[in-house]
Parts: sequence; structure tokens; C-alpha cells
Amino acid sequence: MRTKHELGAAIRRDRRAALVVNARSRRGRRLYEHARALLTRAGFELLGAYPADRPGELERSLDDALALGPDLLVAGGGDGTQSAAARLLAHRDVALGLLPLGTTNNFARTLGLPLDLASAVAVLADGKVIDVDLGLAGDVPFANHVGVGMSADIMLRTPPALKRVTGRLAYPATALALLARHRALRATVRAGDATHEFHTHQLYVANGGFHAGRPITADTDADDRLLVAYPVGGPTRRGLLRDTARNAATGARRTLAETPFLAVGELWLETDRPARVEVDGELCGQTPIRIGLAANALRVMAPADALDR
Repeated sequence: MRTKHELGAAIRRDRRAALVVNARSRRGRRLYEHARALLTRAGFELLGAYPADRPGELERSLDDALALGPDLLVAGGGDGTQSAAARLLAHRDVALGLLPLGTTNNFARTLGLPLDLASAVAVLADGKVIDVDLGLAGDVPFANHVGVGMSADIMLRTPPALKRVTGRLAYPATALALLARHRALRATVRAGDATHEFHTHQLYVANGGFHAGRPITADTDADDRLLVAYPVGGPTRRGLLRDTARNAATGARRTLAETPFLAVGELWLETDRPARVEVDGELCGQTPIRIGLAANALRVMAPADALDR
């Protein structure tokens, strides 16, 4: 493995990259050709370019792109796309470049990346390689979060066409339709010698610093060796709605020391009945589940002034 400095120098010098764009994401289909042109204009030699627009094609395209031997694998799409690329590149001598073309772009926000395409390409050309933590849901790496409860049901029910038209508003719209018949969960979180009980419609375990496009707290990020577990509201539907609005409005002013956040390195999560688990917006099994961390597992291109622990 090259050092981060050596890999970054190779990217800036040789400009050897491969591009994969999830053309099923909100903006991917529309912006694929523009992204390709911007990368070429920035001096990148694209060893391969793949617009993935059919079910199952994204993972195959990422595998094909990696097989070309790039120093930088550029993934365009939303958080599900970035998480799929992160899983593939974990512990490899290749940097992930992000083009945030999705609905909420939580991972890009956590890394402090600009959300407009031209500025994101500029980071790939002039930024630096850093390494960040990945979460582990069982043995599945993730970049942002694990969700149990309403969020998993929302992932199952949100129509892709609604996401393309309304962006991140598609999720609360679907949630309101599901809320009337949703049953709260009794969740148990075990971390070390401590046990925490929650009666809630929604529980998250976050690795990154953003959820639904908003800060979780002012002091969370993807490079702090911590997972953050927290419920959203209690057993009532009104509490879920109240805390969802509160988190969106006040996340940037809250800290991990406040209730109800639990900052831990590893945990075991179980529920009173088997519950679907969503990992970065993709359904991935059910409870019970162990959630842990792989420290500094992923190398990514970030702005030149990004914090790197």
C-alpha cells in the first residue's frame, strides 16, 4: 500500500481514473456526459467510463472499473452508490472520488465536499487523499448509517420516480403515508457492559455526520472512531414527527454529550420482533445485528483543507 501522500501525488501527476455513474440516481442519467467531459477537461485519463442504468449493473460496473487499475475510482450517484463503492474499495490502494448526484448526499456533506458537479471535479483534481472510518453492519461496510424502523420501511416503499421528481422530500412524503399504521419497536442496544432500552418508531446508528441532508450533531464525522446510536422520538407517532423536525432544525447546535446520543465503538442491536435493517438507504437483512467499525478503512479524495486524523 502506498501512503496517502504517495497515492495523492500519483493522482495529481498521472490522472489515471475510472468513472462509474449510477444513471438511476436522481441526477445521474442527466449529468453523466457532463461529468465525463468535466473530468477529461480537468486532465484525467479515463481508463473506463460506465453509466449504470439497470438493476444490478452498478456493482458490476464498479468491479470492471477497479479491474482497470486506476489510482482514483470516481463514483457518481447518491449515498447508496457511494456506499457500494466504499465497500469495494475498503482497504485498497485506490482512492474513491465522489460526485454527489443523489437525493441527500450525506457522505459528501460529511467530507465537506461541494455539491455542484464542477466544484466536486475540482476537488478530485486539486484535493488530497484522506482515510476515513467505515461502519460494519454485520460484515457489510457502510459509509453513513444503519436504520431500523420507519426508515427501512420508507426505503422499501418510496417510488424511484418520486425521488427523481421531488428529491429528499420524497422520504417524508412516503413516511406520512406509512405512519398511520406503523408500530413502534422496543429496541435494546448493548455496548460493552451497558444496556440501553428504547421504545421508538425509529433508531439510527451513524458513522458519518449527516442524515437526511442535515447535521446529526456539530461534533460527528466519519473519522472519529465512533458510532452514534440514537432514537428519533418515543413510542408515539407525534413524538416521531416532533423529533424529526427538531433534529433537522437543531442538529448543527447539538453535541454527542446530549441525550439521547450514544457514542460507542461497537454495539449489538436487537428488537422485540424481527425488523428490517437499511444500510445507507439499501435494505440489508433484519435484526438482531452487530454494528462495528473499520477504522481508517477507506481512502477518499477530499478538499485540500479537510481534517485527516
